[in-house]
Amino acid sequence: MFTPQNAQSLVGVAAVLLICWAISENRRRFPWKLAIGAILVQTLLVLALFGLPLVRAGLIGVGHAVDGLAASTQAGVAFVFGFLAGTPNQPYPLTEPGNLFIFAFRVLPVILVVCALAALLWHWRILVWITRGFGVLFERTMGLRGPPALATAATVFMGQVEGAIFIRSYLAGLSRSELFMLITVGMACVSGSTMVAYATILAGVLPNAAAHVLTASIISAPAGVLLARIIVPRDTDVEQVQGYDPAASKRYDSSIDALIKGTSDGLQIVLNVTATLIVFVALVAIVNGILGSLGEVAGAPLSVERGLGIVFAPLAWAIGVPWHDAPIAGSLLGVKLVLTEFTAFIQMGAIPVDAMEPRTRVLMTYALCGFANIASVGINLAGYSVLAPERRAEVVDMVWRAMAAGFLATCLTASIVGLMPGGLFGA
Repeated sequence: MFTPQNAQSLVGVAAVLLICWAISENRRRFPWKLAIGAILVQTLLVLALFGLPLVRAGLIGVGHAVDGLAASTQAGVAFVFGFLAGTPNQPYPLTEPGNLFIFAFRVLPVILVVCALAALLWHWRILVWITRGFGVLFERTMGLRGPPALATAATVFMGQVEGAIFIRSYLAGLSRSELFMLITVGMACVSGSTMVAYATILAGVLPNAAAHVLTASIISAPAGVLLARIIVPRDTDVEQVQGYDPAASKRYDSSIDALIKGTSDGLQIVLNVTATLIVFVALVAIVNGILGSLGEVAGAPLSVERGLGIVFAPLAWAIGVPWHDAPIAGSLLGVKLVLTEFTAFIQMGAIPVDAMEPRTRVLMTYALCGFANIASVGINLAGYSVLAPERRAEVVDMVWRAMAAGFLATCLTASIVGLMPGGLFGA
């Protein structure tokens, strides 16, 4: 049944499209067919994933698999770190059992294990065929050329920049529109390793969290393509490239080699995530200290989070969040943009179940599930400077707009989900 809350999410869809049209390089070339097609693809994917009993059962199975993966990872962590990993056998009496959830021991190790498994699945060609299938889907439904379609599909599972690695030899020949699209989609989605980490963070406050996070990353890809095409319209068609093998860009000598190299890649991601969180959280603490010294305003001290909540509250409401939840939801959107989505998910995971409406928590899971943040600007500049040094000037020129497009893409995805009946998600 279509309710006023569903209609509210239509405001979000319209607002996102209008903002992207306003900053477009050519407002006369709005891709109407692509807009209708992309939104329809997102809608059908959500309905299929949560509405079809068989598929929904599969998503629930994904959730159980994530729980099993997290439990298995904890066995390895406990072996290395002992009671520090939060095992039941603590050497001291527990007064606050909730404090056993330590991010460094419960979330970051999952990234290592998932990266190792992903490398193994790639070596066994299972992930290769899944990526190839999504590439064909994006090519047929959204009119993408072969290599960009493949890179877009790879980005859904591998993350920003990593998806572009698979078509490294084609990057120099991509059109400006295609290059912008790749950067945007990279910021609109997340990697497979972080999907599991986010699901672990939200497991206690969001039913079937793994299914929502997985769905969010998949359906944000069409949104990223659409908004990228609006901001940097498609150039004249160029010759199609045929016969590209995605496995050619990433090869392992054996299963053991895949596990070792995957673990090594995961370690690099863990170090980057850890360092980024430490630095950005510290910087915000410094700014909050300065703002707090100015005294209270309206009965509360000034802070970065409070300011972001005021700025982004209207956008959160447009997505479909009830107005009484809009300030905290807006704050989460701002934290995601400034501090990374990891910090935003951690903050949302710490909000008690009864302190936020289920609808708000579902919508914010989709709105936060993307790499669009200030830190990712640096990651993309560094990555593409290595992958396509001859196009570095173009990347510098467009990367900030790509961040904005990626941020808005997840908001568009959340708005599409907001249009659905709440019973579809149990919210």
